[in-house]
Amino acid sequence: MKKKQRPPEDTGKWLTTYSDTITLLMSFFVLLYSISSVDAAKWEIVVRSFNPNATATSQIVTDQTETAGDYDVEGATEPAIVDDFDELYYALKKEVEEQQLQSDVEITKGDGFTFITFRNNIFFDGDSYILKENGKQVLDSLARIIKGSAKTIGEVQVLGHTSQARPNEQNDVRFDRFLASNRATEVLTYIQMKDVIEPSKLVASSFGQFRPVSPFDTTENRAKNRRVEIVITKNDAVTRALDEYYAEVYE
Repeated sequence: MKKKQRPPEDTGKWLTTYSDTITLLMSFFVLLYSISSVDAAKWEIVVRSFNPNATATSQIVTDQTETAGDYDVEGATEPAIVDDFDELYYALKKEVEEQQLQSDVEITKGDGFTFITFRNNIFFDGDSYILKENGKQVLDSLARIIKGSAKTIGEVQVLGHTSQARPNEQNDVRFDRFLASNRATEVLTYIQMKDVIEPSKLVASSFGQFRPVSPFDTTENRAKNRRVEIVITKNDAVTRALDEYYAEVYE
C-alpha cells in the first residue's frame, strides 16, 4: 500500500511577503498624502523658476515636456534654486494682480534685486507729499511681504521723482527738489514705522525731474515721470549704479 505524502509544513514565510506588501502600500499612501498637502504658494514659486514669464502656474505645468531616458543629460540646465528673496518678487506680483494695480505698478526681477515702480497717483495728489489712504494700503501689503523676506534683504532704496510741468521750462528748483525728497521720505517713513526690517537697511533718495524715463512732450509722458521707485536688493548682491538698474528695467 502506497504511503500518503504529508502536505508541506507551514513555516510562516508568507508572512514576510505579506508584511512587505503592506509596508509598501503604507509608503505609497503616505506619499500621496504628502503630495496633496504641498503648500500652493511654494509650489507656484518652484514652478515659476522654470518659466518666469508664464502668466499662470497651470500653464507652466502644462508646457513642461517630459523627456524619456536618463536625466543626467550633458548640457542640461539645472532648475533654479528658489529662496526667500525670490519669494518676495512672486508675492509682490501676486499682490499687484489681486489688487488690479498692473497699470500703476511695475515690478522687475533682476540678478539680486527686485525693482518696483509706483505711479505717483497711487501715493500722492498733484504737488502734494501727503500719503493717500489707498497708498497706505498698498504700502501695508508691501511691508507685510518685506517682513517675510527681511533676512535676505540687504537694502531697500526709496527713490522720489517729479516731472517737468511744462515741456520747455524747468520746475522751480526748490519746490521740485523738496517735493521729490518729501515724497520719498514719506514712503520710507511709513515702511519704517511698520517695523518689518532694520531701519539701517532703509534709504531714501530724490532726483526731482532729472531722471526722467519718458519725454516731457505730452501729458501722458510727463505722468510716467511722476513716480516713486523702490529697489530691494539681496544681502549679498553687488552694489549697482541707478543707470544699471534702469538699463534692465526701462530699456
